[in-house]
Amino acid sequence: MLTNHKYIAFETIVIKEIRRFARIWVQTLVPPAITIGLYFVIFGNLVGRRIGEMGGFQYMEFIVPGLIMMSVIQNSYSNVVSSFFSHKFQRSVEELLVSPVPNYIILSGFIAGGMARGLAVGTIVTLMSLFFADLEIQNLFITVSVVLLTSIVFALAGFINALFANSFDDISIIPTFVLTPLIYLGGVFYSVELLPPFWKLVSALNPIFYMVNTFRYGILGSSDVDIVWAFFILIVFIVVLFSSCIMLLRKGTGLRS
Repeated sequence: MLTNHKYIAFETIVIKEIRRFARIWVQTLVPPAITIGLYFVIFGNLVGRRIGEMGGFQYMEFIVPGLIMMSVIQNSYSNVVSSFFSHKFQRSVEELLVSPVPNYIILSGFIAGGMARGLAVGTIVTLMSLFFADLEIQNLFITVSVVLLTSIVFALAGFINALFANSFDDISIIPTFVLTPLIYLGGVFYSVELLPPFWKLVSALNPIFYMVNTFRYGILGSSDVDIVWAFFILIVFIVVLFSSCIMLLRKGTGLRS
């Protein structure tokens, strides 16, 4: 249970993080929405007309859940990695570390800030998708829970990236060479049933594949993965990443000269 000073510390970090990306919304909220909007127009409308159906649904309906999840993943990750590294670069993180605030409160505050941006962009993209496809949520609990858990996972991943980063270039390496390929190979634009056996196996090793398909199940009622197994993977990732972040903070990894 949070004591008063811990709650105030958590609330302060969260409010500061939200104000940070809300103040420059033209840079943080608008560009991702425009990018996903182009995906709707080019892949959904133009290419989708030629493809027809995918997984028993119109192609536009099939890719919408994946594009929403992609926006949540990218923005949850980027908000935390850029924000925490900026604190490191400006050395203002030292004020947090010497304060009587537990590491888990500091970490939770940055995670909540990353989730806020990820969910904000996800909401914008969802509203935009209504102009392109008629969607009815089949399972509200699964839809909401998987997007929240996924946002937490990538906020934590962004925090670890920020801890190890030594320059602004370092915070772009993982999103470019790891995160983006995993997203595009995670079943956003295609059904795994179209893949040969080898690539099906590769997809089964991609955690984003489970997140995208579980979210698709919540909206469309169809998935290429076992939902219970997907939630288990999400929870394991959260536990492992959260524990790793706390351990790294305790050791001062990337924070002590």
